Amino acid sequence: MTLKLENIGRPSGYKKPGKRKGRGTGSGKGKTAGKGHKGALARSGGGTYNPGFEGGQMPLIRRIPKRGFTNIFKTKWNLINLGVLESSPLVESGAVIDKGFLLRNRMLKKKELPLKVLAKGKLSKTLIVKADKFAVSAREAIEAAGGKAEIVAGVKL
Repeated sequence: MTLKLENIGRPSGYKKPGKRKGRGTGSGKGKTAGKGHKGALARSGGGTYNPGFEGGQMPLIRRIPKRGFTNIFKTKWNLINLGVLESSPLVESGAVIDKGFLLRNRMLKKKELPLKVLAKGKLSKTLIVKADKFAVSAREAIEAAGGKAEIVAGVKL
């Protein structure tokens, strides 16, 4: 018989039977069944603490000072720089650059976020760029290169 993956069995004694707890003092795990005396760990369903619980001590998350403010209504953006459009071999002069094009070519990460064009880097290609928002200097750079910067309607910002 040849050794194949489908006929390899488990070795004998691979699974040990579990300890029988709470079956009398002679078993070694009788009476308290290995749970000790009193406390939450000894109770039924006990020992499930919340992640920050420190045994009654003031938890670290409540000891450290809280600073700053997080605006939960802040608009998050997909950002693209003009230098990225210039250096990419996928972007040719005269092309229409929109969110769909950038997503297809994996230049953006999240399709649900609106697109904003920033002006980092130089741009010499003539492009028609459609986005939800432009930095003022990015719009000027696109138009200086002979292209067009169009704001896509329909996105509430």
